[in-house]
Amino acid sequence: TILSTGRVQGPTLELLMERELDIRNFKSKPFWQLELHVDIDGNDVVANYEKDKIWDKDDAEDIFNKCNGKDAIVKNMQKKLYKQSPPSPFNTTGLQAEAYQLFKLSPTQTLSIAESLYQAGYISYPRSSSEKLPPSIGYQKILKSLGKLVPYKKFVQELLKKPLHPVEGTRTDPAHPAVYATHEVPDLKKLNMLQRKIYDLIARRTLSAFAEPATRETNTVSLDVNGNRFIIIGKRTVGLGWTKIYEPYLQMDELILPELKIGLELKSKKLEMLSKETQPPGRYSQGSILKELEKRDLGTKATRAEILQTLYDRGYISGKSIQVTKLGEAVVLALKEYCPQVVSEELTRHFEEEMEQVFNSKKRREKVVDEAVNILEEILQEFKSNELKIGEKLSEGLVEVRKESNRIGVCPKCKTGELRIMFSRKTGKKFVGCGNYPNCKNAFPLPGYGMIIPLNKSCEDCSMPMIQVVRKGRRPFKMCINPKCKSKENWGKKKS
Repeated sequence: TILSTGRVQGPTLELLMERELDIRNFKSKPFWQLELHVDIDGNDVVANYEKDKIWDKDDAEDIFNKCNGKDAIVKNMQKKLYKQSPPSPFNTTGLQAEAYQLFKLSPTQTLSIAESLYQAGYISYPRSSSEKLPPSIGYQKILKSLGKLVPYKKFVQELLKKPLHPVEGTRTDPAHPAVYATHEVPDLKKLNMLQRKIYDLIARRTLSAFAEPATRETNTVSLDVNGNRFIIIGKRTVGLGWTKIYEPYLQMDELILPELKIGLELKSKKLEMLSKETQPPGRYSQGSILKELEKRDLGTKATRAEILQTLYDRGYISGKSIQVTKLGEAVVLALKEYCPQVVSEELTRHFEEEMEQVFNSKKRREKVVDEAVNILEEILQEFKSNELKIGEKLSEGLVEVRKESNRIGVCPKCKTGELRIMFSRKTGKKFVGCGNYPNCKNAFPLPGYGMIIPLNKSCEDCSMPMIQVVRKGRRPFKMCINPKCKSKENWGKKKS
């Protein structure tokens, strides 16, 4: 097994491990919420009690008993208009995060697709930290070209009626502008499905930057229910602005309320007392971890996606909702104990800043390299002196990962043993056997070829554990380990 770390890889894994520990150590706390359903013009509208969380159950029950079955009276209304500016143009991280959220494309996939569009001349260089569109790119020329494409024609006609001033973000890049659609427009029919998705996303984001802000209205309605205050917050878009361009990728929160008058009585349909618990922080997704790395100035726009992919390839992390594996945990713990500088955010950020100063001719390259050599020598000497201890910790993690990957589920026969993927020295074949052998001899055959992946779920027909069989050059398939399952009745039979 190849294991690796580095000045960005280490802190990234440590950051993911911190979140893992936050989730593990989280202690949930119970709370209660009150939701009142009222009738407004024949529609069921939910009003929430003024306190989002009620921490004492007795208090919640007291309010519930006072309000249950009582109608609501409109006490106050407050309307507020506000402007919602267009989002800033994409930089690399923003594009990768948005593509993951919308299309579930990994950051490396997104960058690969974007680079194919760049090589064809349809978008600007996709490796950029900038969120700015300088006038030198030729606003009019780009918009007129995009106007030749049917999906964008009506938007461009409207945008060209006024001076072009793009909305911009704060991040800059001395080498490149933001990622934008160029005046070289593609034949959309000749792009493959993923290229069309990424191109449309970039093109609409580019056009949105030149559009008017959207105008939104909130309408906060206060209700009195037997002396207790409930609130309805209505939301609607008054002026579409940029949202009509970016509409395919937006989820607007809208609750349009009719005109209400103070003193109006609203019929109560039902009152619900909901019992809930506080939730641990969510795991990072591939999109959100890239944004966090950018926020902390760890890595560069060109390396973050590759580093994340390396953590997956090494087996340190798994899943779309990123979870640190036992091996990843062992790597972090070993490095933190015996070689803490390798996982130090401060050291990584220091060298990012030093390299930036070299780039801007504020520091001499030789001085920065000499400093790096000295620090690296210290790290390697520390690593060498603790080599055996680090190796032992990593071995323990690797053994645990292999056990985990061979674990199928609980034995249905003895109810205490673990079903595991085993290897018969006698036959040379894999099979599923009980960990309580020889006391429990329960076993199941496995396909004679292919990689077996436990799915951690049960068969709908027989409730036995499910596995996936991955075969080279052939489509993977899922099956349960029970050879007598009714789902396999027609296996091996020729179709008439």
